[in-house]
Amino acid sequence: MESLGEKLRAAREEKNLSFDQVSRETNIAARYLAALEAEDFSGFPGELYAVGFLRNYGAYLDLDVQELFSLYRAFKIQEQPVPVEQLLKHPSRIPKILVTAALVLLVLGGGGAVFFFAARPPQAESAAPVVRAPAEYVMSGDSLERRFYKGDSLLVPVDENQYKLELLNLEDAVSIRTPKRTLVLNLNEEADEDLNNDGIPDLRITAADFVKNNADMGILLRFAISAVPGAAEAVPPEAASVETAAVPVPSNATVVFSSPNPYPFTLQSSFQGYCMFRWEILSERDRRDRNERYFQRSDELNIQAQNGIRIWTSNAQATKFQVSGGGRTVPIELGGAGEVVVADIRWVRDEDNRFRLVIARLET
Repeated sequence: MESLGEKLRAAREEKNLSFDQVSRETNIAARYLAALEAEDFSGFPGELYAVGFLRNYGAYLDLDVQELFSLYRAFKIQEQPVPVEQLLKHPSRIPKILVTAALVLLVLGGGGAVFFFAARPPQAESAAPVVRAPAEYVMSGDSLERRFYKGDSLLVPVDENQYKLELLNLEDAVSIRTPKRTLVLNLNEEADEDLNNDGIPDLRITAADFVKNNADMGILLRFAISAVPGAAEAVPPEAASVETAAVPVPSNATVVFSSPNPYPFTLQSSFQGYCMFRWEILSERDRRDRNERYFQRSDELNIQAQNGIRIWTSNAQATKFQVSGGGRTVPIELGGAGEVVVADIRWVRDEDNRFRLVIARLET
């Protein structure tokens, strides 16, 4: 039977693919691809990463992902060490035990036999399986991402009330009980939920990662408070500091969103190569901060803001950017390969009294 690593390697070579090419198209580091084919799982940060990379790699190669999971589980079982006692070549002691028992029965008779068996130590009861108690979490910010297991629940505060969501089941799809219904999501599917029944979606739920029909692995869920264009409460008064005077949209700016009112947005960054990246939250009370990190291939970063973000990148083509807000997601381009770029992504109010989220490059 073909092993897990052999099946992956054969499929890749049949398509004439190199590790570097697969890495670029799947965002999985080449060292992890090689480790999967070598069946060396020691270098992964954890089993969830190994399983997730295996699922993505298998789907990319058009392989049966469930079959790959079966081969993985079989490998992990075979990998378990055999107890040392089973490796020692001692002859079986069963015949000697039987002979000894027969002699005792002959000498002591029936009473001796009763004494012999009554004196045997009681068999140790098998340990009861460990049952995981359901956990309850509370959403304290605008977003939350974590792995949930069957029975786990989340309390979401909306308008000074808390609404409970519960993970009911995990089979071919995931079932989540909300205050209004049972929501069913497939892998990578998302849905908006109106928790307080006011006709406006309050929460976006995304089934980010799970293994079908394997509830023990749990599911990675993402929750994000929905921002609705036009809603007066979309920007808290204490945080709102979008320019109050109407200003023309900069000539070099690209308009991402347009709305009667500004609303929170998220800059999603997926790094395709090595890059020094700096970002700063603009014009938000108590939230102004500046960060700088060196990112590598397959790293991801999400930055949330109410009004604006200033970013600096050492290589504009090393990162794929997209902006999400108001239920929409738009990909954006900042510059060419190797180009150093500084840019603002911010809300401005134009002469028509409409708010526009724009991307404007700054001089470097």
